[in-house]
Amino acid sequence: MVQLADRITRTPKKSYGMYEQAIVLEARGIDLIHMEFGRPVHDTPNHIKQAAADALFSGHVHYSDMAGERAFREVLAEKLRRFNRMYVSPDEILVTNGLTQGSFAAFMALINPGDEVILLDPYYPQHLGKIEMAGGRIVPVPLDAAADFAIRADWIEAAVTPRTRMIVLVNPANPTGRVYGRAELEALADVAIRYDLSVVSDEVYEYITYDGAEHVSIASLPGMAERTISLHAFTKAYAMDGWRLGYAVAPAALMPGLLKISTSAVTHVNTFIQYGGLAAVAGPQDAMEAMVRDDRAKRDRLVQRLNQMPGVRCAPPQGTIYAFPDISRTGIAAQALAERILNEAHVVVEAGSFYGPGGEGHLRLCFGAESAERLDEGMDRLSRFFNAL
Repeated sequence: MVQLADRITRTPKKSYGMYEQAIVLEARGIDLIHMEFGRPVHDTPNHIKQAAADALFSGHVHYSDMAGERAFREVLAEKLRRFNRMYVSPDEILVTNGLTQGSFAAFMALINPGDEVILLDPYYPQHLGKIEMAGGRIVPVPLDAAADFAIRADWIEAAVTPRTRMIVLVNPANPTGRVYGRAELEALADVAIRYDLSVVSDEVYEYITYDGAEHVSIASLPGMAERTISLHAFTKAYAMDGWRLGYAVAPAALMPGLLKISTSAVTHVNTFIQYGGLAAVAGPQDAMEAMVRDDRAKRDRLVQRLNQMPGVRCAPPQGTIYAFPDISRTGIAAQALAERILNEAHVVVEAGSFYGPGGEGHLRLCFGAESAERLDEGMDRLSRFFNAL
């Protein structure tokens, strides 16, 4: 009998969260409001679509440079200098099939079997399976919930052992909505430098910040460019989740390893859609900025409504498209509460515990995946639910 490889069978199966339960109800014709998906409700701006279509009909249908179209990487290098304060060459950029493929390449290229990888808890669960496939051992380190899920560098340092190889950072943070301040990142960077650790920095929400919160790329800090792989994508800010387009930024010494993994898996990203990405970065930013303003308005409305519900407390997220309300006063475990909300209120939310032990006592609600009208309906349903508890 043909058997799966150990890297598959020994990797724990990861749930897709509440979505798996939701599709069962939806198949029965029940109207559900989806607040579990981290997807934008907006359409991709037309000038981005047009650029990809023009490239397609202009004959950009053949093999690309394995690292991505040179013109695209040159534009990305300029964006990184301007927005991220990262001074890199196009040769230090790898165009990827979304951030997901970029993170897979990073973990496979850097992690040896038995290496320990620190994840800040609550964490983004999709990173877990890739780390485990690479043979890594996950070491969760809690964020400081009492300080709005701040990074505690002393807690990270206490978790470092001779087997520690990497710290994984998501900034702005999914699921908490935190935008980490410069001082927090400098303290984390100090730990990484002193213990010679690599950092993988997931920055997919870099443009989606509110109330003047500043996005700082950790690779821009002194001593961090040579040990950081920064991951970016067009998924959220440009509403291009279905395009599967992103890029990884790494020091030149690591790029051959990333290319070896990436070219073995996908050869390269579809040639003509890279011109859509080029137009997104080099073209007008009005549409993206309007989408962020819409997200901010929906955030404000959602937070206001949540804080009117008994047993619920919600601080405004500083970034991302997620709220992370504290529901500990209800006395109900997060997963049990999420299931009751699904079955009784027909709203799909994610349990905070899905994102690690540090998320217990919270729910994650995506306010970017539905229209304002559907979001209001979801809040009405949740209000009735919590008032009836």
